[in-house]
Amino acid sequence: MARAVNRLGAFSLPFLTVLIAAQYAASAAAAGLVSAVFGLATIPSRLVGGRLSDRLGPRRTIVVGLAGCAVAQLGIAAANTLVVTVIFVVLLGLVFELYEPPSQALIADAVTAPARVRAYSLLNAALAAAGMGAGLIAASLGRWDLRWLFVADAVTCLICALVVQRVLPGDPPRAGRAPRQIDHVAPWRDSTLMALLVSGTLFALVYLQIMITLPLSMAHRGLRPADAGLLFTTSALTIVLGQPLLRFKPLVTLSTPAAFATGYTLLALGLAGYGAAHSLSGYFAPTAVWSLGDLVLMGRVYALVADLAPAHGTGRYMAVYGTSWGIAGILAPLAGTQLLQYTGAAMLWLSMSGACLTLALTQPFLARAVAARASLQAARASTVVNAEK
Repeated sequence: MARAVNRLGAFSLPFLTVLIAAQYAASAAAAGLVSAVFGLATIPSRLVGGRLSDRLGPRRTIVVGLAGCAVAQLGIAAANTLVVTVIFVVLLGLVFELYEPPSQALIADAVTAPARVRAYSLLNAALAAAGMGAGLIAASLGRWDLRWLFVADAVTCLICALVVQRVLPGDPPRAGRAPRQIDHVAPWRDSTLMALLVSGTLFALVYLQIMITLPLSMAHRGLRPADAGLLFTTSALTIVLGQPLLRFKPLVTLSTPAAFATGYTLLALGLAGYGAAHSLSGYFAPTAVWSLGDLVLMGRVYALVADLAPAHGTGRYMAVYGTSWGIAGILAPLAGTQLLQYTGAAMLWLSMSGACLTLALTQPFLARAVAARASLQAARASTVVNAEK
């Protein structure tokens, strides 16, 4: 519920580059550079969030992160110079990812391994449902003044923090004692996790083009940037209405490698459709197609990461994998704005489509590697238990 409330207002970042370009007469490349600075700042934010989650507890970490986001968003809305805006953008990046690792770790620790994909899918479905309202609010407020997007986002962050503080159970006593097991967690030395990090970075690079560059690419074709909010709503609506499809036997029995291949192929088709679209109506069908791909992929990678994580280390593993979004946050606005400026919208989206096809070919191999390792770990644990008996 809390994450859904927060998602209801999480529509400001896709318009950050548009705000900078419009408010300060900056070029698309300069606006992309500011977004890249934000992405750089999210890397330590995610890592700190994972460590705080394992040490201090999820609830405290989530509340601190959301409160910090509210302060930074209000600062961006009130800034009257580019320099002040950049300062608050950096602050936003430094607190933006604090709440992600603990929220993901809470799910991993609360459900058994076979149920994790479904649990993460339900979380994403709730976020998508809230995203329908977020897209409509963005489309309306964006036509008035883009700064109000950041004000509304700050308000929902504060509401979310209040819900978390009041509703979530208190952090367990072990959270404040930094147990020795936590210090022995070494996610950066896990080669399988590092392979997932590389593939996750490529996926995030593609996904952030939709979040960051789509409004700019629509403006490049003479359309209203704020109308990207309608496309975000279409995506969320597709994901919510598509939830019953996940109960169909062919999808229920679909193996993880096959799900990755199917999902990324749908993403590739949808983004290729963006390359051919030249009117607002032409964007809706491709949006529905790539959103169906997102529906198939939902929760699967995070379930893989949770399967890899040792006891007391879920937050750290989620944080390290999550740096893929920070790395992509640096590269995506730079690459996207440069491709848009020098090659045009069609080449931008065709390039992203090609990246998705690459993931459709490679990600299934990683899924099989994780499954093999999980089976080996389960066998070793069973041997230890039998030996102790």
